[in-house]
Amino acid sequence: MMTSLTAFDSLAADYDRSFTHSTLGQLMRAAVWRRLDANFAPGSRVLELNCGTGEDAVYLARKGIHVLATDVSAAMCDLARKKTTQAQLSHYVSVKPMAIEAIEAIGNWQLATDETLITNNQSTNNQSTNNPMSFDGLLSNFGGLNCIADLDAFARDAATVLRLGARVVLCIMGPWVPWEWLWYLRKGQPRKAFRRLGRDGVAWRDLRIRYPSVRAVRQQFANGFRFLRASAVGALLPPSYAESWGAETPAISSTP
Repeated sequence: MMTSLTAFDSLAADYDRSFTHSTLGQLMRAAVWRRLDANFAPGSRVLELNCGTGEDAVYLARKGIHVLATDVSAAMCDLARKKTTQAQLSHYVSVKPMAIEAIEAIGNWQLATDETLITNNQSTNNQSTNNPMSFDGLLSNFGGLNCIADLDAFARDAATVLRLGARVVLCIMGPWVPWEWLWYLRKGQPRKAFRRLGRDGVAWRDLRIRYPSVRAVRQQFANGFRFLRASAVGALLPPSYAESWGAETPAISSTP
């Protein structure tokens, strides 16, 4: 049996090599960073969920944005701390091991300047209108929210730790992936090609990964959030696990 914590711990050591620094990973992350630039201003406070090895936290910190970076994986958090320290950005980034589902409890913590977190002695009533620990923005990149069972509950809890007017950037894997269909059909695996279309999601390392549509996500966040826009990250790119095929096809993997 493997829990979400151990599942992502086992990926941590190789994550940057296999995804962050891959050609496809860099192209997809660049698309997300353009959205971060448009939504998070220097000096703001951003709560990052499923921060991984800290690549996005470092990017935001270099823009003068304060980040509380969280991840369920202690191994990922260790790498994120190391990365922010090496970049000399620890005064902008605090790292905390935390499951996404525990977001409501984040109101008991505040950002610090030395990579640590200090307990907030004020009221633990996490209402966004009066909570001094609420955030100006929230980020969940590259499928973290696909790993939770109840997006409705997450949306309710997220609203309690965000200031009125806070921007939320969510990068969620959806069900419509023509490149994946072609990839697995080419391999003679039709069931795998269309696996995301099933109602119960996909089993992965003893986790259940769900693929909500944009419409479903909008409905789940309708109470408390206003939808601004949806963007397709990597719509014209093959999936990241097809990096080796892309490398053999320079016209696909080269930067425009």
